[in-house]
Amino acid sequence: MDLTRPPGDDGLFGPSSAAWRVHGDFTAMMIGGISALLLQMLHPAALAGVWDHSGFRDDRHGRLKRTARFIAATTFGSTEQARTAIAQVRRIHDCIGGVMPDGTRYTANDPVLLTWVHVAEVDSFLRAYLRYRDQRMSAIDQDRYLAETATVAEALGATDVPRSRAAIDAYFASIRPDLRADHRTREVAQALLAPGDDRATTSAMNLAVAAAIDLLPPWAQALHGRSLPTYARSAVRLGANSMGSVLRWALKA
Repeated sequence: MDLTRPPGDDGLFGPSSAAWRVHGDFTAMMIGGISALLLQMLHPAALAGVWDHSGFRDDRHGRLKRTARFIAATTFGSTEQARTAIAQVRRIHDCIGGVMPDGTRYTANDPVLLTWVHVAEVDSFLRAYLRYRDQRMSAIDQDRYLAETATVAEALGATDVPRSRAAIDAYFASIRPDLRADHRTREVAQALLAPGDDRATTSAMNLAVAAAIDLLPPWAQALHGRSLPTYARSAVRLGANSMGSVLRWALKA
């Protein structure tokens, strides 16, 4: 993916931004991305969109790849590239909608749903960054990250987007009664988390999946019925940290 920017164009955020800092760590984004998908599917409308309009059974990691490309374009690309990526997603959302099992209509362009998807995503990225890259990131910089990325969500059509850790916490408290899991949630999650056929990457993905489940808030783990035994958490976090160190070294080499 070509992320070349014209001279003088820092894109939507720029190299000194908190967004560049968080989104530039591959391990945190990988673990956070998996965790975000698990969190997002707990919303009935988000789950319905995946169930009705995606090939999650045959394209298990397609959503992760598409999300990664969008984030790369809007974070590190030129201003024009970012705007093009946002416009493309809006066009795709125009075609996504339907009826949930309870008869409620949904559309991907629903501002409330867009806010949920965004919050689940950036909260997961930030928590993964704090756990696996820099636990000393200041509260000010954490809020700066959330305020920066909120502008992309708003450009997509989201409204009342939380811009601080405190606002995120209040948002989750307010929306939790609307979240649930059923047999469809479990099927989508199982497809997402199933090991691949490539043995060379299976171990790394298994570790990333375990770390992603461990990253979920306890209430989300309970809804999914997935959690790590207490004795395994330290080993998973140590392994993910070691994997991150190796990947950072390899990407710089």
